[in-house]
Amino acid sequence: MLLVPTVTPIPLVTDANGVVRVSKTRITLDTVVTAFLEGATAEEIREQYPSLHLWDIYLVIGYYLGH
Repeated sequence: MLLVPTVTPIPLVTDANGVVRVSKTRITLDTVVTAFLEGATAEEIREQYPSLHLWDIYLVIGYYLGH
């Protein structure tokens, strides 16, 4: 079996006002990171913000932790 590495884009966009948001939502990066830093799990964040996909939350948290 051959493993082929793939790159998953981070679902973040910067709007016209310079605010970083999770792609295709109005939820900001700061909102997700603040909830995470306050102890919320990705699943709990998803419950608070149903417009977010769970995989996007994990990607955004991973991006935050990596940078």
